[in-house]
Amino acid sequence: MEQTPELTKALSELKRLTGLTMQITADTPEETAAALEQIRCLCTAYREKYNKNDFLLSLMKNGIPAYDIYERAGRLHIPVEEKRVIYLLKTKELTDTIIEILRNLFPRRAKTYLVPVSKDILSILHPVRSASSEDEIRKTAHIIVDTLNTEALAHVQIAYSSVIENLAELPGAFRESTLALKVGELFYSEQIVFPYNELGIGRLIYQLPVSLCESFLSEIFGEKVPDGFDEETTLAVNRFLQNNLNIAETARQLHMHRNTLIYRLEQIQKRTGLDLRCFEDAMTFKIATMVMNYLHSERKS
Repeated sequence: MEQTPELTKALSELKRLTGLTMQITADTPEETAAALEQIRCLCTAYREKYNKNDFLLSLMKNGIPAYDIYERAGRLHIPVEEKRVIYLLKTKELTDTIIEILRNLFPRRAKTYLVPVSKDILSILHPVRSASSEDEIRKTAHIIVDTLNTEALAHVQIAYSSVIENLAELPGAFRESTLALKVGELFYSEQIVFPYNELGIGRLIYQLPVSLCESFLSEIFGEKVPDGFDEETTLAVNRFLQNNLNIAETARQLHMHRNTLIYRLEQIQKRTGLDLRCFEDAMTFKIATMVMNYLHSERKS
């Protein structure tokens, strides 16, 4: 019995996906239908196993032997040797709308891969030109954020890795962007973009042992370590530090009378013994609050 057009098409698809050439002999329409169904199942299973997103996610999270990277990437038509950056985007919920907007922002010819990591995190593997500067990479991050804010009304934060040369470096870049996102959320929550190479003292604190952090706080505050400060006080202090301890400018930006700001600073001095109008005390307080945030995060997890 001759092959039907449907069976011929299915065999052609199987060869395209796997490189396997098969000959099917069927004597009845029933046998042909059964063979067709089995071939389609093989194609589906192969697509699932060798899906680009599955491959890239496995590579990012678990690592894949170098020889296997070249073989599987070649089968999936993913260039191995290419400069790339991982942008790790976090939002409240990773919706189809967000994915579609990003697909329009990065068309297929751009060779950008959108790889969901979890229900609220998306990895964007984006190629960069050899001459791309840090400013261009940062600009792309802001374009992603601004586009989603405008078109999806979604609040997002985004971290990104250093530039990698080939896919074998992808696991390291994923770890970099993951660390940048965690440190950024914890210590720089007022920001929306977190470059891996600009984590500052937050990177150091995040990698300290909990026992050392507790000892540091006890040294600064004694037995009465503060649990934290209310949102208004935290905002006022952060703005005060950003303005280089300038009371007048901070009060102006916060639409607050300077005496009110001074009162709040004095209340902090009473609670902690630190006078934030003194540079050394201000820096000590800033580091101490970052350490407290880190400890709170560790206890919750």
